[in-house]
Amino acid sequence: MSEPLTSPADTESNAAANTAPSYKELMLQGLWKNNPGIVQLLGLCPLLAVTNTATNALGLALATLCVLVASNSLISLIRAHVPKAIRIPIFVMIIASLVTCVQLLMNAFTYELYLSLGIFIPLIVTNCIIIGRAESFASKNSVKHAAFDGLMMGLGFAAVLLLLGASRELLAQGTLFDGIETLLGEWATFMTLQVYHSDSHFLLAALPPGAFMIMGLIIALKNFIDK
Repeated sequence: MSEPLTSPADTESNAAANTAPSYKELMLQGLWKNNPGIVQLLGLCPLLAVTNTATNALGLALATLCVLVASNSLISLIRAHVPKAIRIPIFVMIIASLVTCVQLLMNAFTYELYLSLGIFIPLIVTNCIIIGRAESFASKNSVKHAAFDGLMMGLGFAAVLLLLGASRELLAQGTLFDGIETLLGEWATFMTLQVYHSDSHFLLAALPPGAFMIMGLIIALKNFIDK
């Protein structure tokens, strides 16, 4: 009886699947233990720059999440055919292509938010989270595990963005999700909340120094919970 034939790609895929962490562990790593925003401290530039409102934070979080899941999946899919010596340039080309697609889609469907986020949309290409996960995980694991890892890491990063954006907007303006219609459409205007009215808002929260301070408090809270 002849033995079943398997390709090198199938053998590598099976080996990667056997050594990959469980989905539960990937979820814990992405959302909490190894959160890219508050543990790895990656992607801090857009994290601090665009989180002056919860809407901006949500817009950038969704764009980054889409690129992260798609890039992890594509890189895992082609990893057996990419020479190791030129893998990084190829990964960057794939990520840049995906970011361009997201940028064009936002330009077409969420133009006001596209203008508000500005240069930080194309700068997703240089986000250390995306290239880091491509190199350290997606290039060594199966498509399913790579996509799930991208989803969990993206959600973990999105949670930090949203928490920081909501905190800053609440302190600086007394509102939550102001301008949400620029992301979700006119139907979502009911989601804008006026939490309190004040003639003197805490403007420091809207400025970069305020973002650093609130980010520090979030990291301190995470460390306190872990202990």
